[in-house]
Amino acid sequence: MCYRWAMSDYRRAFVPGGCWFFTVNLLDRRKALLTDQIESLRDTVAATRQSHPFAIDAFVVLPDHLRAIWKLPSGDADFSVRWRLINSRFAKALPVTERLSAVRFSRNERGIWQRRFWEHLIRDEADYARHVEYCYYNPVKHGHVSRVCDWPYSSFHRDVRAELLPEDWGGDTQFIGEFGERT
Repeated sequence: MCYRWAMSDYRRAFVPGGCWFFTVNLLDRRKALLTDQIESLRDTVAATRQSHPFAIDAFVVLPDHLRAIWKLPSGDADFSVRWRLINSRFAKALPVTERLSAVRFSRNERGIWQRRFWEHLIRDEADYARHVEYCYYNPVKHGHVSRVCDWPYSSFHRDVRAELLPEDWGGDTQFIGEFGERT
């Protein structure tokens, strides 16, 4: 049996004032562009929040992708325009050094971001808690640090200062041996 699926069949859910979890990836996942250019990324997010407000409930930036939880203002469901602004502002802040495919070149696009991002509408408090934890634990999961508190590019530190989470949240996950046994 053959299944046919086209991107034109893909539909995003739009809920005014909704809370969303996002994953946004670099096109070249071997690069560390996001952490190397963290100040430019912070500036573009801040500029976008000025022109198109949203609340950041969680945000973690890894070298090649980022994860975020946003709450949009009441009556506003347009998260796509916010990501488009962040992506384009970030791209404009960087020199053109990436190789472009013929398609991207013909469309006058940069070769920095994957074209699509992944979003998930947060359904309830348990779903919210799972996704915040997923954001904050992501640098450990990808092997960048052994403790959540050691990753500098995360709103986790803001939540610790606000006493929403303890600094040792997530524990110590140092691995030993060939099979990743935990200490």
